[in-house]
Amino acid sequence: MKFFDCTRSALRSPFNDDVVYQFEYMEYILDYGFDRLGATSEVGHPILMTECECNPSFSRARMAELLFETYGVPSIAFGIDNAFSYKYNQKLGNCGEDGLAISCEHGTCHVIPFLKGQPVLGACCRTNVGGFHVTDFLRQLLTLKYPYHTANFTWEKAEELKKEHCYVALDYLSELQIFKNNKEEAEEKTRYWQLPWVPPPKEEPPSEEELARKAALKEKAGQRLREMAAAKRSQKIVELEKQLSYLEELSEQLDEAEESEASAILGRSGYLSQQEIKSAVSKATQSLRKAKGESNGNEEKADASTADKYPLVSVPDEELTPEQLKEKKKQILLKTTTEGKLRAKQKRAEEEALREKQEEQKRAENPELYLEELRARYSELSEKFEQRKRQKVNGGQTNGNHGSSGGVGRGERLNAAQKERMRLLASAAFDRGKGEDTFGMRDEDWLVYNKMSKDNDDDGNDDDESELVRIASKLQEIDPTFVSKSEAVQLTPEPPKIRPLTAEDYRIAIGIERPASMRWSASRSGD
Repeated sequence: MKFFDCTRSALRSPFNDDVVYQFEYMEYILDYGFDRLGATSEVGHPILMTECECNPSFSRARMAELLFETYGVPSIAFGIDNAFSYKYNQKLGNCGEDGLAISCEHGTCHVIPFLKGQPVLGACCRTNVGGFHVTDFLRQLLTLKYPYHTANFTWEKAEELKKEHCYVALDYLSELQIFKNNKEEAEEKTRYWQLPWVPPPKEEPPSEEELARKAALKEKAGQRLREMAAAKRSQKIVELEKQLSYLEELSEQLDEAEESEASAILGRSGYLSQQEIKSAVSKATQSLRKAKGESNGNEEKADASTADKYPLVSVPDEELTPEQLKEKKKQILLKTTTEGKLRAKQKRAEEEALREKQEEQKRAENPELYLEELRARYSELSEKFEQRKRQKVNGGQTNGNHGSSGGVGRGERLNAAQKERMRLLASAAFDRGKGEDTFGMRDEDWLVYNKMSKDNDDDGNDDDESELVRIASKLQEIDPTFVSKSEAVQLTPEPPKIRPLTAEDYRIAIGIERPASMRWSASRSGD
């Protein structure tokens, strides 16, 4: 029970600032003391009970009542412990008739002046700072110094460290200078407390048997996946063969049947024309070859792809129904658009080849001017690209009504193609609400649909980005020290990872804290 902390149990301390007020618990303490002295029944001896200065009369009365009625003591004398100590030391010659008796207790400190060998109780002083506060202050210092070991700094452990290692500095400022300037002497005054630390287990490399076992499991899993893929491919081949066989039989029936019977066969099959069936046969044949791993020529693939996408383009108008004529017009429009894109792409490739040739000539004639122009072009495109990115994030436009914080509406963050598509969608929805929905009946409607497509949202973004990448590669080829902005962002060092704690981190150093806690107690007492 030396360092027993009553606050962790249902028991309460019988003292409040060194004044007894819980006599139920004081009885337990007296039972323990008398039992150790051998008084197991009534105490038949006079009792001298020490108390603090200016002890309240109710506390003295309750103490006398407890000793008389419970323990049957014949007489009681009350006295002040530090006064007894002063008189005893005076007899031994350690102090004179005039002096001060200072008593540092658990929760308070008392000072009694002595004049001509007698205590002047009317001039005694008391402050509510004692050993408990010193211990708690030491615990707070260690907690602030080692926040990840807070659970180890219990009140009992702080009390033990205070009694074993702390001291009262005769000159506190000189002690501070030692810990600040003199490392050798500060090291001598420092005490260390090693907390229990278990090193993390070392990760040993896997053995050959473990590697072989993992490789066997991996191979087994891979074999299972390959078998599943082969079964799935076989099933797909069977389904495609059945579909191709059905389409070929259907095509043969249409070739042999008359016109009236052909319409009935098409109605039952769900196809609109024989040309559509041929297109389905071509698509199924291509899928079957792909599933079997057979390769086709590039021209055959392109022709098949075109025939699959636009099967009605090559069919005469006389052989088509009104619904098929409308579908044919759509396919012609889409085919024309696709071919136009291909031609534009081919034209851009030719222009790029010509530009590469001209740039090579410039580079050969004046390399320094060519490098300067490349850097200027790269800076211009980078700034343009960053500005466009800012516009997408926070609007990017600033005027008298909007600050630089991006407080703009959604309309100001849209490019020209997006605004045009929104206008067309709004007008189409408005026209649709007026009556019957006839959108798509005219060829002009499909031009509007093409403008509504999101494929036109780029507005040159892809071209600028590809040009920026091309110029960056050119600069890296000419200047090895050049680093693009994208690579600079990627090369930003990552924040350091948390370092694992070692045995040194579990070593508690108690240096300046040894005199600091005592100094704090003295300064509080002076206040």
